[in-house]
Amino acid sequence: MFEFVEYETHNNIAWITLNRPDKLNAFTAQLNKDVELAVKQASKAENVRCLVITGKGRAFSSGQDLEGVLENMDHGEVLRKNYNPMVKAIDHCEKPIIAAVNGVAAGAGLSLALACDFRLLSDKASFIQAFIHVGLVPDAGNLYYLPRLIGQAKALELAILGEKISAQEAKEIGLATKVIPQEQWSDEITMFAEKLAAMPTKAIGLIKKNIKKSWNSTLAESLERDAQSQRVAGLTSDHIEGVTAFLEKRKPFFQGK
Repeated sequence: MFEFVEYETHNNIAWITLNRPDKLNAFTAQLNKDVELAVKQASKAENVRCLVITGKGRAFSSGQDLEGVLENMDHGEVLRKNYNPMVKAIDHCEKPIIAAVNGVAAGAGLSLALACDFRLLSDKASFIQAFIHVGLVPDAGNLYYLPRLIGQAKALELAILGEKISAQEAKEIGLATKVIPQEQWSDEITMFAEKLAAMPTKAIGLIKKNIKKSWNSTLAESLERDAQSQRVAGLTSDHIEGVTAFLEKRKPFFQGK
């Protein structure tokens, strides 16, 4: 179904693996499209309650494939056609998305990780704002997400200096949710994803939406959105199950409905 993405689902988790390991999963137009369509497919699938995006081989993604890039200097059009639809698909997904950063995430690879809800890093992984080294500007939502995650001053530092950030440094500045030893990588990623997939999915979607909208909202607008969202969440089967389980002193069994 996809040329450069492996797509699998099990235990209510969609596993989306960038599959150009010989090129360190560098982006081409087709890889952008594959990721976009895979995320949209997982977003619509009733049996999917969590997404994991990772890379095959030793890299998460080294960013844009620069082979032949000088033949087309209209980088703005490349973004509009290839990257922006991919980032928007991730942004529009109401289900939790994990970036399982197994190796280097550079340039647009870092942008992809930033667009996700959680960033779980191998202790061998690293981030690098590679754009400045080729005279370009961080793109694909990079400068939208980065200051929201770590603040303006640190975002400027990373974007302009373009220095490599280790997994542990990423954790210390708030870019990583968790750093995982390589030997525990597969088990820890699966456990984290399964935990999210077992949570009340509709409530997670509302939380994501409300946090995103809060940046451009007044307090009054946020309070009204809280009320609307709580009404929707209060009508879900998961809410009933949560209250029932609390009263019965047992662990709730959520179904994402």
